[in-house]
Amino acid sequence: MERSTLFAGFGGQGILFAGTVLAKAAMAEGLEVLWIPSYGPEMRGGTASCTVIVGPETIGSPIVDKADAVVVLNPPSLAKFESLVAPGGLLVLNSSLIEALPTRSDIEVVSIPGTALARSAGNDLLVSVVALGAMLARRPLVSLAAVRQAIADSVKTKRPEILDADLAALDAGYAAAGVGAAVGGVGTG
Repeated sequence: MERSTLFAGFGGQGILFAGTVLAKAAMAEGLEVLWIPSYGPEMRGGTASCTVIVGPETIGSPIVDKADAVVVLNPPSLAKFESLVAPGGLLVLNSSLIEALPTRSDIEVVSIPGTALARSAGNDLLVSVVALGAMLARRPLVSLAAVRQAIADSVKTKRPEILDADLAALDAGYAAAGVGAAVGGVGTG
């Protein structure tokens, strides 16, 4: 069965990186993948989003009307993409920057202090990796081992000095959204 994940936030928050890592991990596990970036000409500081669709068979369409999981890292992204979460789907939000609460009650909401957790892991620019970990804790589309390897493969040649921080950020997000973490919406009451 196909599963779609949408990442959204400011350019410079690593949105495209998180989507790329998820796509590489899925490919390593033998899944079919579609990776679709979207960003304005200003990139850093502007709005960026990325959709990743994974499935065991050829993906029929790149169009996602409702996503199984949506990760939002800033207030404009929550406003724009909350409606795209499928009923019963997952919304991961960065409570370090987003104060507003989601308006829907038919979805699972995981609120994590993504920016603060990234800073604790070694670099507050790794907020998207924290959010990816949180999403995987609730929707294990691929194994954590495959994601760790995809991160290592992505950063070890260009920026090996940040590999440990990236992996710590992934683990922090995963732990923050694990069983007993702060959630709302479907299945919490």
